[in-house]
Amino acid sequence: MSFPRYESYKISAVEWLGMVPKHWQVVRLRFLCDIITGERDTVDAVEDGEFPFFVRSQTVERINSSTHNCEAVLTAGDGVGVGKVFHYYSGPFDFHQRVYAFIHFRGVIGRFLFHYLKENFYKVALEGGAKSTVDSLRRPLIQNFCVAVPPLDDQVAIAKFADREGAKIDALVEEQKELITLLVEKRQAVISHAVLITKGLDANAPMKKSGVEWLGEVPKHWKVVGIKRLCSKITDGAHVSPETENGVYCFVSTKDVTEEGIDFDGCLRTSTVSYEYLVRTGCRPLVGDILFSKDGTIGRTVVVTDEREFVIASSLIIIRPDTDQLDPRFLHYLCQSAFVRSQVDSYVKGAGLPRLSIRNLLRVFGVFPPLHEQAKIAAYLSELVGKFDNLVKEADTAIGLLQERRNAIISAAVTGKIDVRGLIPSAAEAA
Repeated sequence: MSFPRYESYKISAVEWLGMVPKHWQVVRLRFLCDIITGERDTVDAVEDGEFPFFVRSQTVERINSSTHNCEAVLTAGDGVGVGKVFHYYSGPFDFHQRVYAFIHFRGVIGRFLFHYLKENFYKVALEGGAKSTVDSLRRPLIQNFCVAVPPLDDQVAIAKFADREGAKIDALVEEQKELITLLVEKRQAVISHAVLITKGLDANAPMKKSGVEWLGEVPKHWKVVGIKRLCSKITDGAHVSPETENGVYCFVSTKDVTEEGIDFDGCLRTSTVSYEYLVRTGCRPLVGDILFSKDGTIGRTVVVTDEREFVIASSLIIIRPDTDQLDPRFLHYLCQSAFVRSQVDSYVKGAGLPRLSIRNLLRVFGVFPPLHEQAKIAAYLSELVGKFDNLVKEADTAIGLLQERRNAIISAAVTGKIDVRGLIPSAAEAA
């Protein structure tokens, strides 16, 4: 959909803003509202507090105090949320000492200012940060931020348009997220079906009791044994911090293990001396090993296919299959099945940072067909799971494009690049 433009424009004299509609005014933020910071700290949050408590993230906490009761736009004053986290609220609230609140609006409505700042403030916020590593805002930067201000009636129309279009696109994004959830669930069901629930790939295979009450029967020629029985090595990674100065060799942790494989580009790197020490302690995986995450996101696995030399952190476990008995790809899919995941979940300890010990992983058992059947099942799943993964990627891409469109449309509306006044019915028309 294409949008109309205003009849005439003028130079704003603000580099990032460019041209603005001729009848709009460019005003510094300090003339449009009062700018204040809170007095509370994160520890003041109360889980079931009576009032919203705005902190430096998208998550709104709760608290039992309320220092203000008004319309406000709030933003993070430091941390990762600088220039990105914005809230609009009207009513009683409290806020963190490193959160800025814009209140007592003059010549601008809060909802318009919220959309304007959310879509544009980041363009100058990070450039004026106190540090490049820990971004923070200083009051002069905020006070002197330029706002293109249309007449009040236009602000109302633009804010309503931004709310409406944002809600439409957000609904589409949620649909894509729900699709991803369904695809992930179906993916796991397909894996579980092939490696466990059915008779593998032979629907006519004779069955036997598995010896596990809730598992029922399995193909007669399959084995129900502990995973450790079919592996030559199961060990975790380094329990020491890597020496990263002059880092050369990849040091892989849980965060670097993804559905696509190992993120060697984004991982830490350790020095030659540190690497050689870690190799001696057994922290170097080989091609064909399975990396199993035991901290944080527990149970994520990947088959090592890259021949480069690297070592792993203690958050990962190396599982080395005995390839005379166990196909690495089959073990990878078995670990993703509901059968193994349910066992792993029952052994997980820790509320803050969940962990699975090697001792408990050694207690996990699986159902194993002969090696040639393992290879067939793994090949079958590789093709089928790949299709699901591609669909998930397409949905992820769609979400990114929708969010880009949302930001572009709203930014264009609040800066006057498009004229949306005729797209919003007036109060009389709505009645």
